Amino acid sequence: MKDITESIRREDTASKGRYAYRGAPDLPEAEMTLSKAGESLLIIDHTEVPDAYRGQNVGLALVNKAVEDARAAAKKILPLCPFAAAQFRRHPEWHDILSK
Repeated sequence: MKDITESIRREDTASKGRYAYRGAPDLPEAEMTLSKAGESLLIIDHTEVPDAYRGQNVGLALVNKAVEDARAAAKKILPLCPFAAAQFRRHPEWHDILSK
């Protein structure tokens, strides 16, 4: 997953953000979108990973990158996206940044 994580791009606006990954120029893009609620909360609202990345843990890498960035910025995450919420249930080591 290290190579995937290093290739994830982060894009931010004042109220929104997204993490994107493209394995090769001819492949579709995977993305996870988020909304910013104030200065300390990120809401993951959607994750989309095309079939071309099936079995490569691309979705997990997108969520993991958001977790790393949130920790570094002392922010919390509210995973409204069903995929992201499932990943938080599978990874109790992320619960320190989980918004309750």
